[in-house]
Amino acid sequence: MDLIPNKTPNSIKLLFPNYTWDFYDRKEKKIYLTFDDGPIPEVTDFVLDQLNLYDAKATFFCIGENIQKNPEIFNRIVLEDHSIGNHTMNHLKARKNSLTEYVDNVLKCENEILEHTKINNKFFRPPYGQLSKPKLSELRKLKYQIILWDVLSKDWDKSTSPEQCTDIVINNSKKGSIIVFHDSIKAFRNLKIALPKVLKHFSQKGFVFEKI
Repeated sequence: MDLIPNKTPNSIKLLFPNYTWDFYDRKEKKIYLTFDDGPIPEVTDFVLDQLNLYDAKATFFCIGENIQKNPEIFNRIVLEDHSIGNHTMNHLKARKNSLTEYVDNVLKCENEILEHTKINNKFFRPPYGQLSKPKLSELRKLKYQIILWDVLSKDWDKSTSPEQCTDIVINNSKKGSIIVFHDSIKAFRNLKIALPKVLKHFSQKGFVFEKI
């Protein structure tokens, strides 16, 4: 299934209790920013520069082929002490690939990550938010932690304005929220406006941005 609401309903979270949707139980004033689809020249560098301004940490769910194309940017993510997650080698849709093809593609991405860093958190986020119980169950057997989200910024959506993207995140996020942005070319129009405003807003309210 595709997760399209701005804020993931509790009913969806209850249907998939073995996945991580948020960290509400932690109680501290922490927010968990995540970025999907990178690393991408200019875009990922912009994200990292903005995070540095607020001493913020985040989690990057990287596509393996983008790591191959942009190893210097990937290494910067690692060196600046952000978390790395697996987003498949080629941004596969769960519904359009067999179990074997899907799992093999995840493992290819894992190998690409390990080419550059010995740190392997075994975090996985399915591209497009497509939840396939057989495929994700197999990944859990391989010790992957499936990380979904609480708030979806919709930064990639052409029908979403930068102001709307900002409002989605600010109005729906709270202590323990996992927020999805994308360090992709498609999302950059909204991201470059929304991310600085989100970082400023929550920093002024005493929140800390933490990696998973």
